[in-house]
Amino acid sequence: MTIPTDDGDPTGTFAPASLSDEHAVLRREVTSRADPVLREADEGRWPAEELAALVDYLHLEVLRQVVDEEWLLFRTARHTADDMARLRADHLELRLTIEELAQAVAGGRTLRPAQLSATVRDLQTELEAHLAAEEKILAVAETAAPSVTSLGAHPHEWYALTEGPIIDLDRLPGAQGADAALDRLLRLRPGEQVELHATGDPGPLWRRVRRNDSGGWGITTIEQGPPRWRVGITRRPPEPPLSPTAG
Repeated sequence: MTIPTDDGDPTGTFAPASLSDEHAVLRREVTSRADPVLREADEGRWPAEELAALVDYLHLEVLRQVVDEEWLLFRTARHTADDMARLRADHLELRLTIEELAQAVAGGRTLRPAQLSATVRDLQTELEAHLAAEEKILAVAETAAPSVTSLGAHPHEWYALTEGPIIDLDRLPGAQGADAALDRLLRLRPGEQVELHATGDPGPLWRRVRRNDSGGWGITTIEQGPPRWRVGITRRPPEPPLSPTAG
């Protein structure tokens, strides 16, 4: 089972014992986002916000898991070439289905609600079959495969800690936690703002953001520590192009 190191631990660190535990997190989170999409689509309504939330999670967490497994786990497991070919074929099918849903988000109603519902259910079926096959294939000598988190990937539980309007850096420990927060800040949309909360000075993190593009972010100190800092970071809209000089 995936268990926090301490229910009262403010760091929010997690230690999945096996790949199946890690997959259980993905199943639960995908289902929690797919169910609202299906409810709306089955009633003939287009679930724009619900679908965007599902696709964001699929892109950022499910596809990250695919990459982490291929880089961290596949090369350490004993397996046959046919086994790995099957898993990589499954990964490709998942990517294609996720991209179909992403196109529906980007292009509006490119699918009818009934088609969207069928595609989401197909995705859930593909994901479930793939995860079950992967756990079986990657298990070694009757021992469950290790989680990719145990091999260095950051926990999927951090998604909820970085995707909201407040990022509490105390719950994202170490350099890996800082990298997860940085990744979120670099994905801010124009006009979007988040607050960094921390008991330590978050200056090193937002300076890393500004090094990426010094004019692309606005930084506002809301509360100057110690003992606690609150910093607002806003992604600025791009500068409009200069009008050509009339000749």
